[in-house]
Amino acid sequence: MDILGQTSIQSILFFILYGVTGVVPLLAALYLLLRRSNAIAPGVTPPMRLRRWAASFFVVSALAHVWWLLFYIYSGDLHSVGYLLLAMVDCVMLFATFAGMLLAMLQDRCRQVWPALVAVIPFVALAGVFMVYPSSLLENILAAYLLLLSLVFTAYMIFAIRQYGRWLNDNYADLENKKVWLSQAVALVCMLLFILYVLAVDMVFIWLIHIVELVLVGLLLWRVETLPQLPSLVQQQPTTPATIDLKQIERLLKEHCVDKQLYLQHDLSLQDLAQAVGTNRFYLSQYFSRQSNTYNTYINNLRINYFISRYEEDAAAGQSVGVKQLVHESGFSSYRTFSRAFTQRMGQSVTAWIDQSVE
Repeated sequence: MDILGQTSIQSILFFILYGVTGVVPLLAALYLLLRRSNAIAPGVTPPMRLRRWAASFFVVSALAHVWWLLFYIYSGDLHSVGYLLLAMVDCVMLFATFAGMLLAMLQDRCRQVWPALVAVIPFVALAGVFMVYPSSLLENILAAYLLLLSLVFTAYMIFAIRQYGRWLNDNYADLENKKVWLSQAVALVCMLLFILYVLAVDMVFIWLIHIVELVLVGLLLWRVETLPQLPSLVQQQPTTPATIDLKQIERLLKEHCVDKQLYLQHDLSLQDLAQAVGTNRFYLSQYFSRQSNTYNTYINNLRINYFISRYEEDAAAGQSVGVKQLVHESGFSSYRTFSRAFTQRMGQSVTAWIDQSVE
């Protein structure tokens, strides 16, 4: 497709869009690398590892726009060795930095990026063979391997996200902006769009991909800056098996968490609770597991009980009840988190429950 041969207004507009989609990720990378404070979410300190991987991905994305533009200016031959070399560099660098960014979003443990690098070695080897002995069969194999690699990585990320979600529920009561389903879905769609971009020949489709790319850069930057750094939680599992005294832990929880209303503290983690109770985090985690419960559900149920009790007391006294203020006083960081937890616990929305209690 001879893009540069076209001199229409459409071509000019496309190259303007192409330039914008190259400059925007570069600006995002410079922001992440040079600005220490968080301009998007001032109260949040994102993981430095995530910031660096995201900046690397944005830099590679910006550089890709530069070298492809130079390629079309000076060559434009889609069957040349130069085209194959650029396509190979694109796939390796974008996939590696992209995988690093996604894995850095999961903070339950430090997941290594080297398996992703190892996975692209066969692609590089096949691409090298294709440069020497070009054939349609090898070209189809390269495309199929790239698609397979993306599908395998997508499957792994789905598994890792589910594992991460369970870890969050087991260790944190306040999950606002800690879960990564939105960003992961957006990022994986971005990976699929990249594959389609490599294979696309229709100009309208390429226009759409560049517009979506701008949106994705903004969403990824927002996700990086709104994802808080979680404290390192070291699993203090005993070296020798021991019997967990469920009744003792239940008594300690009532004494130190329920009676002292420790659950009203914002961002209370399982480790914080274990220290306050005076027990091992491993035992406390096992206690909730044996109760077929999670730490998140346990704390939020106590907070919901507190909200209901306070609301009924204020309503009975004829006092004006500020629901959102009461939600905050009940220990919830956001009304949305409270509303979701309340509906799961009570089987009806907060509004429906309030209307029913008024009648």
